[in-house]
Amino acid sequence: MNSFNKLLVVLDPADEQHKALKRAMHMARLNPDCKLTLFLSIYDFSYEMTTMLSSEERDIMRSNLIADRKAWIDDLLSEFDTENVQIEKEVVWHNRPFEAIIEEVLKNNHELLIKGTQVSPSFQNLLFTPTDWHLLRKAPCAVLLVKEHEWPSHGQIIAAVHTGSEDEHHQQLNKRIIEHAQAMSKTLDASVHLVNAYPSAPVNIAVEIPEFDVTEYSDALEQHHVNRMAALGREFGISSHAQHLSQGLPEQVIPDFAKQLDAELVVLGTIGRTGISAALLGNTAEHVLDQINCDVLAIKPDDFKCPLA
Repeated sequence: MNSFNKLLVVLDPADEQHKALKRAMHMARLNPDCKLTLFLSIYDFSYEMTTMLSSEERDIMRSNLIADRKAWIDDLLSEFDTENVQIEKEVVWHNRPFEAIIEEVLKNNHELLIKGTQVSPSFQNLLFTPTDWHLLRKAPCAVLLVKEHEWPSHGQIIAAVHTGSEDEHHQQLNKRIIEHAQAMSKTLDASVHLVNAYPSAPVNIAVEIPEFDVTEYSDALEQHHVNRMAALGREFGISSHAQHLSQGLPEQVIPDFAKQLDAELVVLGTIGRTGISAALLGNTAEHVLDQINCDVLAIKPDDFKCPLA
């Protein structure tokens, strides 16, 4: 696949570093075909409660506030070198930011959504807001969640795959993850690494079935994952030294390799589970995100259906 060309950049006036905008500008300078839409969703409940004003007067107040925010975006852009960068601005009045963002994605078919994240000073981990989680689960396009560090040339990109499943759905998602990682690697002049976690043998089996050989089972399981990882490497031209396999949970293994490789970006899949199942089970991707210490590019399956569409 090619690099992302239509980028929706979510602005946050509270973010003094403007991480999402900086990352988007960096990508636009590397890709001349890139088009940026700077997006801001605003809302003030007090404007809706002003009963002394007519609906027309309230509309004028909202329009004035939107115009003020567009002027703020112009001031913000004056700090950047925008020459030869295609930029549009969109400010909307909406009381649910994630819905406003997704509606904009659906309306204009943006290929990549870029949003900054908060960072915990004590752990240097990403802290995801409710809006972040909604976007990860429901946005119909790829979502890039950004930290404040730079993207150096010749960096490392991790494609977090799940090689153990024979399910066609997971296999197709693996391919999408790798394709996106390789597209980003071409833009950023970076190397792609495959990372996969596989489970250990269930402890209770050895207790219930004494003749069960745990070591033999573990060796066979590891070899199965090694073979599947090697097949993916051959298919996408990724060398064996860039294939990393470890026993454990994804939320432990992926952050460990991200730290070891000093990765600038982790590309992973998210199924987009919502509702009760999300509350009770969560997504593997979301558990990983809580532990990771670099930018994250979350990819949906090809057949993903946006619940807001």
